Amino acid sequence: KIWYTIALGLLLPFSYAHTDFFTSIGHMTDLINTEKDLVVSLKDYIKAEESKLEQIKKWAEKLDQLTDTATKDPEGFLGHPVNAFKLMKRLNTEWGELESLVLKDMSDGFISNMTIQRQFFPNDEDQTGAAKALLRLQDTYNLDTDTLSRGNLPGVKHKSFLTAEDCFELGKIAYTEADYYHTELWMEQALKQLDEGEVSSADKVYILDYLSYAVYQQGDLGKAMMLTKRLLELDPEHQRANGNMKYFEYIMAKEKEANKSSTDSEDQMEKETEVKKKDYLPERRKYEMLCRGEGLKMTPRRQKRLFCRYYDGNRNPRYVLGPVKQEDEWDKPRIVRFLDIISDEEIETVKELAKPRLSRATVHDPETGKLTTAHYRVSKSAWLSGYESPVVSRINTRIQDLTGLDVSTAEELQVANYGVGGQYEPHFDFGRKDEPDAFKELGTGNRIATWLFYMSDVSAGGATVFPEVGASVWPKKGTAVFWYNLFPSGEGDYSTRHAACPVLVGNKWVSNKWLHERGQEFRRPCTLSELE
Repeated sequence: KIWYTIALGLLLPFSYAHTDFFTSIGHMTDLINTEKDLVVSLKDYIKAEESKLEQIKKWAEKLDQLTDTATKDPEGFLGHPVNAFKLMKRLNTEWGELESLVLKDMSDGFISNMTIQRQFFPNDEDQTGAAKALLRLQDTYNLDTDTLSRGNLPGVKHKSFLTAEDCFELGKIAYTEADYYHTELWMEQALKQLDEGEVSSADKVYILDYLSYAVYQQGDLGKAMMLTKRLLELDPEHQRANGNMKYFEYIMAKEKEANKSSTDSEDQMEKETEVKKKDYLPERRKYEMLCRGEGLKMTPRRQKRLFCRYYDGNRNPRYVLGPVKQEDEWDKPRIVRFLDIISDEEIETVKELAKPRLSRATVHDPETGKLTTAHYRVSKSAWLSGYESPVVSRINTRIQDLTGLDVSTAEELQVANYGVGGQYEPHFDFGRKDEPDAFKELGTGNRIATWLFYMSDVSAGGATVFPEVGASVWPKKGTAVFWYNLFPSGEGDYSTRHAACPVLVGNKWVSNKWLHERGQEFRRPCTLSELE
């Protein structure tokens, strides 16, 4: 397609030269539009090539008939002066025009468009980030490779599947991270799909090469030898496989000499492999269980103490006649949810204000005190001030009215959009004693409380979980949850350690307000007891 200046002018303002696409579904939607434009451009290029070939074809057919006639009686054919003239004209002029047509490059428009759009493409980091996200989802939600490969996920609208080549790519990325557990899983899946007859450019020799080494690294020498033998059946001259086989045989012989019983050896290998597969801290296991909706610690007796109510913000004038719906999510720490607390129109306004500013979410580095990106926080965020929009100002006022806390010393409204497998692993919102300078630059004290709006429903995953107490709070559009991070004494409540679970299916938008200690002296008086 030959792109016109006007068309490009319309396209470019909606494109963003962002990095870390994989950390925000909101920004990835721009890539869908970019790819659609490229497909249109490609189809137009195909049409141009087909039109060119059609012209050449017609010319060839016409001359085929003409030359057939002429070669049967050359002198008689050229005895007609018009035929003689037209022969001179064809060879001198028309064949040259045909040559120009054949040499004409119809791809200029498409290549030009590609060049312009390429600057907005994801890079290797994005591809690796998206691959790691799939592996993270696999672990967190206990998904086997076949389920993930076939796209059998809960709540999906647009089912998709992974080819053998895709599985091979996932295995390679895991391999480069020395993650041999996932390398084995995905190389085996690629091999399985090829064995089932899938037509693919993926090569079994390459797959077996990666797979045998990954298995060996996990201590399963027997399986590594079996896979290497299979590789050598396909490629007897494979240099590395031949070398590996000799090495494996040498190791096996040494084990036999040491009189290790096969049973003890296998048990040890299984234990080592299990350790590698389950190389998580206890908190990590609790976190993943809660993300799956398992391991909740709320007893029926405690459940009976949770209520729902109409709440007027302690007789706040704005809510006396129109109280809001509030329900208890948890007792200790006390987590409450406000229902229908932000409208769809307000949500769209907040998202539109935030989207152009979204950038990779950061965390406080306790060593340097500076903001930095981290692998355990996969999202993009933006900050909105009350003076920028009456909608944001109205939201801030609503938070103040319903919490009874002063928002003038609070941080700006933070809007976050999670990406592929987007998450924020267990963390505290408040600064601990070993982080005395965490919020020093703000001059407003520690984060006393957190208010969190859910601005989208999530088809699967994406819960906010509290591993210390076994609580899971699930996203529901238009609601907000609130909890105190500090006791009235000012001491941190360590039971509020929480995490945002990976988004399995869907798009998660949230916004939060961190309220600080300054200005709350009379709104939430300090107590004499440290843990009250």
